[in-house]
Amino acid sequence: MRVDGRQNEQLREIRFERGFVKNSLGSALSACGLTEVICTVNIKEGLPSWKRSGSGGWLTAEYRMLPGATHTRSKRESAVGGRSSEIQRLIGRTLRAAVDLDKLGDRTIQIDCDVLNADGGTRCASINGAMLALMVALKKMEEQGHSIEGVIKKPLAAISVGVVGGEVMLDLCYKEDSAADVDMNVIMTASGDFVEVQGTGEEAVFSRAELNALLDAGEKGTSEISAELAKIYPEFFL
Repeated sequence: MRVDGRQNEQLREIRFERGFVKNSLGSALSACGLTEVICTVNIKEGLPSWKRSGSGGWLTAEYRMLPGATHTRSKRESAVGGRSSEIQRLIGRTLRAAVDLDKLGDRTIQIDCDVLNADGGTRCASINGAMLALMVALKKMEEQGHSIEGVIKKPLAAISVGVVGGEVMLDLCYKEDSAADVDMNVIMTASGDFVEVQGTGEEAVFSRAELNALLDAGEKGTSEISAELAKIYPEFFL
């Protein structure tokens, strides 16, 4: 039995709330256990200066941990730190795999993820919330008369897995993550293709058999999260 009473292959409670931020085009609260992230999506006309018109749209992301998100207050970031920079690049490139930028046209999607409460898996909760917030934003654009057909080509989901005390576990909370021998994040499309796998031994090594077991656990977790998102917007999963 794990620290929070779950079985090894069991997700924490997953919860999504649409429209959490009223002034953004799309928004969602993404909760996974005690981890909570506010995700917003805004879509503006125009492209970054380095991208020429007619070459397709662009998607970028920012990620921050609010000072009170952890057990001890962290310093508010005036500039993007190394960890936040790495995570927001992960969010951006994974969501770009979900979007057909050519169909977006000369527009830029801006994703913002702000962690309210951190108990492990914040980057995965951010990706899941950003995916939902993007769906919300596109549905609003459709209501305004814009064509959104094919903009989302591959809905995706993300989950953490790891080896803790010699056992493969799905969806690590903070205590498990900090004690893990192997830590991995798995991002997959709803159709079962891998988008990205981030895995490392924490002063440890892992076998091919353990790697296979971790990927199997990640596939199970992302499939369950995609199923929850599909309940909200089934039309994007057809």
